[in-house]
Parts: sequence; C-alpha cells; structure tokens
Amino acid sequence: MKKIIFSALIAFLFVFNAQAQDINTETTNDYSKWQARFRVIAVIPSPGDNLDGADVDISTSFVPELDFTYFFTKNIAAELILATTKHDVEVGNQFDSADLGHVWLLPPTLNLQYHFYAGDFKPYLGAGINYTIFYGIDAGDVVGMDYENSFGFSFQAGVDYNINDKLFLNLDIKQLLLSTDVDVDTGEGVLPVEVDINPLVIGVGVGMKL
Repeated sequence: MKKIIFSALIAFLFVFNAQAQDINTETTNDYSKWQARFRVIAVIPSPGDNLDGADVDISTSFVPELDFTYFFTKNIAAELILATTKHDVEVGNQFDSADLGHVWLLPPTLNLQYHFYAGDFKPYLGAGINYTIFYGIDAGDVVGMDYENSFGFSFQAGVDYNINDKLFLNLDIKQLLLSTDVDVDTGEGVLPVEVDINPLVIGVGVGMKL
C-alpha cells in the first residue's frame, strides 16, 4: 500500500511538471529565498524480518514536524527537517512475543530538492541524508537495549498549494532507508541484532514564505 501511495504521488508530480513547461512565465527572480512549514506527520516503520524465526514490530507514531527550506535558485532548494518520535518495540513469532520497551528517535534530515511550477501548485522531488539519534530507551522485558546512532538515506516527493502570496498548504511523503545495530541484553548474554526501520513518513501541513 505504501509503495502504491508513493508511486502515485511521483506520477502526480510528473504530470504537473509537464504542465509547468507551458504555464510558468514568471521571472527567475520571482521567488522567496526562505520558507518554513509546520506539518503533522505519520512515521510508519517497515522493520521486516530482523531475527531468525522472529519479527521485530515497531509502532507507528504521529507527531508534529517543523522544516526550513532555503532556495539557491527558483527551482533548487535545500530542506532541513526536524522532528522526534517515540516507538514501541516488540519481537515475536506466531507463538510468542516479547516487549522490548520503547525508544525515541531524533532523525534530522537534509534533502536537496527540485521544485516545479504549475500555477498555484508547486510539486517537488528531493533526496538526501539523515542522521538518527536514539535516546530515552526503555528496555521492556529484557535487561537492557543499546541502539547505535546511524546515517541513512532519504527520498521525498511532495506538493505545495498557494493560498495567497505568503501562505501555502503542503502534502509530503518521504521514504527513509535506515537501519541500526542493537545490542539486546537478555540477562544471559548480549544478543547483537541489525534492525531495519525504513520508515515511510507522510505529512500534511501549512507553510509560509519568509
């Protein structure tokens, strides 16, 4: 389902890019250097199979998010995304499961974007990197959990819709490719595990040209 949503939005952006070739008659200097957005985002991890015979389940989180965008040119911009999320973690199979507590993620993400113009619509595509910091760890049913901070990649597609000269609405979808090494202290030894998180981030919000 997530792949279908992401593919549909990318197709939507290409349609508007084709329209923009005919619609865009604005001068190259007619843009704001800075803009900021406030979104509400859903962070949906896709951990998959991380342990032999068992699956790691990481909960979805809904949080506010703030981002700032700087335009180098009318089309090329860099966006810094700031948010933090809390996720519950479980591991199990069809017969049993164990509570691995919860962990907070702070994943500042920097994307390089290309913006298209089609009337009041401004679709964009982006890609970049993020560095995820794990903190506020609760170990749940085990003695201890240690998550390693890690780098990941970000892919992005979205669209702004102008309300007026200053304000606009925003829809944004990002896919983060993110994994971390986790040491699970079971009380009988430390079990090293590589956990794939790979969250899909879907956000809606409002922005302002500064």
